[in-house]
Amino acid sequence: MGLITGVFAFLYQLPQIYTWLLKPYYIVSFVISLAFLLIRKCPGICENLPSQREDGDSCAFDWREVEILMFLSAIVMMKNRRAFTVEHHIGNLLLFSKVANVILFFRVDIRLGLLYLAICVVFVMTCKPPIYMGPEYISYFNDKTIEEELKRDSRVTWIVEFYANWSPECQSFAPVFAELSLKYHSTFLRFGKLDVGRYGEMAESYKVNPSPLSKQMPSLILFQDGREIMRRPMVDKKERAISWSFTEDNIIREFNLNELYQKSTKLSKGRDEHAPEAEQSSTPEDGPVDPEPISEQFEDMESKKDK
Repeated sequence: MGLITGVFAFLYQLPQIYTWLLKPYYIVSFVISLAFLLIRKCPGICENLPSQREDGDSCAFDWREVEILMFLSAIVMMKNRRAFTVEHHIGNLLLFSKVANVILFFRVDIRLGLLYLAICVVFVMTCKPPIYMGPEYISYFNDKTIEEELKRDSRVTWIVEFYANWSPECQSFAPVFAELSLKYHSTFLRFGKLDVGRYGEMAESYKVNPSPLSKQMPSLILFQDGREIMRRPMVDKKERAISWSFTEDNIIREFNLNELYQKSTKLSKGRDEHAPEAEQSSTPEDGPVDPEPISEQFEDMESKKDK
């Protein structure tokens, strides 16, 4: 049943995948990733390549090349266990395919290996993966605005993503976070982002380690009145991230977005209902009644979840 569901989900997203893959960056990346296969099978070129096959067929893979390709497949499958989008899956495949190509070319001829490695370096330095430019309801913070916005209204709950443009995981997560912002944004539930690559001091202030070795990119933190309520991924005593998958379902469940959205909607309706009364009131002392802090509500949700 799960396999059938996965197939239907893939077919449903197929038009979006085609649009994504037809971008120049990914077309070039696919060609580079398939370079060894194309050369090994291309008539007129493959005949000049050395081979360890007993039959001397230089246009077919030898046993060592097949072994390398099988090892590549195993690594990609292991890495894709933590992938949360189709883009992330394909990104891992392209990355490790290039690594396998480097090894295969060096086995055939060191000159081909150096040439392929140089092409990969030029590609990485000159071509950047396309940044998500779709619809979203997200506020982008800098080092001067984040604290002010988080503390501006104690009734507002913020979910902030700490990201880095160089991180493939952040790039893959961008459309997921944008989709969540479109579904759940409301007056008292908002979404924000901070680029820790540009504002490293803010990353240190909020205890987010941008190092690739820490595996904390991206980090999602829930704030109420400027205070951190929870974060994902969690961090152990050695400041290493505890493995967590950034799927849409996981975020909705762990951050209780459905309940937070309902509470935010009720607060918005209550504010709109009290607005006419406030305008008619002649006593300046009368003001809106502060609602129950979201942090206490979130603790109640967590206790209910534990029960």
